Amino acid sequence: MKRRRRQPTPGEFVDPLSNYEAPDYADDFEQALCEETVDAIDFKPFLKVDESASVLDAMKVMAAENNACVVVVDSDDKPVGIFSERDVVQSVGDDAAELAKVPITDAMTRDPYTVYRTDSPAQVLNLMGSGGFRHVPVVNADGKLLGLIGTRRILRWLSGYFADVASA
Repeated sequence: MKRRRRQPTPGEFVDPLSNYEAPDYADDFEQALCEETVDAIDFKPFLKVDESASVLDAMKVMAAENNACVVVVDSDDKPVGIFSERDVVQSVGDDAAELAKVPITDAMTRDPYTVYRTDSPAQVLNLMGSGGFRHVPVVNADGKLLGLIGTRRILRWLSGYFADVASA
């Protein structure tokens, strides 16, 4: 037998979630998109450089690790920018020898959008798709860098839900 709630008296606080019914999801994938968190997506390892680095320094780090980008952080380990392969192409220009003198802060994409580890994969996909981002830093509640989510990592997470489709 289902228990009935008494009606609140006028002026009494009514919890807006008291009548909440969990959504019905079409499948496990839809539920994962909405209810899992960024923790379900592999966001480590990642590369970072200090904001005092040069463009050449960042390029060397990226080349050594065969990685597409680095997150530029301040002294508190908070992301202040992203430097990617696209930025490399735009930075080189006519004089590649001068890259050691160019500060990373002059070539990076400033103030990157970030996600929290408690955000859902749907939020990450929405941000990446609507913003045209290939990489999004993951931060904690204090804004400190925890990791980086890129398109490959998203695809790896998605493949777990579509393995049966890929093998057919």
